[in-house]
Amino acid sequence: MTLLLTHGAGSNRNAPLLVAIENALTPAGIEVIRYDLPFRQQRPKGPPRPGDAANDRAGLRQQIVDLRAHATGPVYLGGVSYGGRQASMLLSEEPDLADGLFLLSYPLHAPGRPDQPRTAHLPQLRAPVLFIHGSRDPFGSLEEMESALQLIPGRKRLVPIPGAGHDLKGAAPVAAAAFREFFT
Repeated sequence: MTLLLTHGAGSNRNAPLLVAIENALTPAGIEVIRYDLPFRQQRPKGPPRPGDAANDRAGLRQQIVDLRAHATGPVYLGGVSYGGRQASMLLSEEPDLADGLFLLSYPLHAPGRPDQPRTAHLPQLRAPVLFIHGSRDPFGSLEEMESALQLIPGRKRLVPIPGAGHDLKGAAPVAAAAFREFFT
């Protein structure tokens, strides 16, 4: 079993949450590949630009194709915030590319903009989807997340992290345990 895991808009593959999840999953025999999205490979700092999204999805796609060429067992795709959104959009376009999605702090909408949800692609998701989400995340309340999950026709689960914000600080053990339970 392999998990390709990517970062949010302001981070990189060495984000503490990604490292902690890798450290929690590796002893369980799950290979975790932490991946820098193409925008981060091109620029060490700063957020992605609006035109970067398609290239970031293309990079994720190529990584999954490469992993499938040598991986034994299922291959999962995951990401934090922006990286998770790009992963979910990719799987909505190519449902059989990965065996499931692991989304941490999915950015349901920009802070203070609940009238502009980022949900148009969710009805096309067919793979199982596991969401890990903080109760104090300004990118979407738990109630908004529950409502958005109803748009996904396949198997899905939301794991709330009480008191956590968008950074999910300290949530890696819970996230890793939920991953093992949901996908194995």
